[in-house]
Amino acid sequence: MKEQDKGGLAAILKKNETEILSDWIREQSVGQKRKDPIQEAETRRVSKEFLAAAVEAVGTGAAVEGREWDHVRELLSEMSASRAAQGSTPSETAMFVFSMKQPVFTRLRSELEKDPQAFAEQTWLATTIIDKLGLFTTEAYQKSREGVINRQQRELLELSTPVVQLWNDILALPLIGTLDSGRTQVVMESLLEKIVSTGASIAIIDITGVPTVDTLVAQHLMKTVAAARLMGADCIISGIRPQIAQTIVHLGVDLSAVTTKASLGDAFAVALKRVGLTVVQAQAKA
Repeated sequence: MKEQDKGGLAAILKKNETEILSDWIREQSVGQKRKDPIQEAETRRVSKEFLAAAVEAVGTGAAVEGREWDHVRELLSEMSASRAAQGSTPSETAMFVFSMKQPVFTRLRSELEKDPQAFAEQTWLATTIIDKLGLFTTEAYQKSREGVINRQQRELLELSTPVVQLWNDILALPLIGTLDSGRTQVVMESLLEKIVSTGASIAIIDITGVPTVDTLVAQHLMKTVAAARLMGADCIISGIRPQIAQTIVHLGVDLSAVTTKASLGDAFAVALKRVGLTVVQAQAKA
């Protein structure tokens, strides 16, 4: 692109900045079912700041990928992250940029109606810039959304792996659902943190809610048991159903070094015995 072409676009944008901003904000409100004063004020603030930064960047004559556009890209990243967190769709987020086309083209046509060649050149330049910024916005939205999803998944994993203190020195970790590498890490961290904070010597890992146990799941369990032992706590695995027992034997997984029980109650009884406690049935009063 010629420097004078870029300067021409910047000059037109600067001259008509107020009108473009007004028309652009109106374009963004098209299709909204109800008006939210707070949202409208935020849209106006972000749009005004973005347009001013874009006009300045266009005036430098640099490509959109250049560092002269850093501030513009930062504003788009912040806007995309905010809308991703609010639950906006990628299309709704990208329209923040693409809705600028109509106001910009209208001003270009008004300023260059007597010079068709200049109008075509400036229109193509504006289209290229807006399309690249729109693409960047979509990519920024996707990254932000993935970050939100990953954080929510981790929070759900932490909530789905509660470590419960059943008694002094006895912890229980009930597992529900599939046990993969990512979840194993969360399980291990939660269990080890609880062992440190309580000083427990026994941890019961209950797999009643784990649908299937394969070689990978067994390996994850053994890693958790080994990590707990390094922290000074012995582990008992409960919830060994007949189908799971058969699967473990068929796979040739060696759990001989770990105490296993069919139910959480059985495991708890073993744990109480190991810490020197006995459950005695109270005598009924006469």
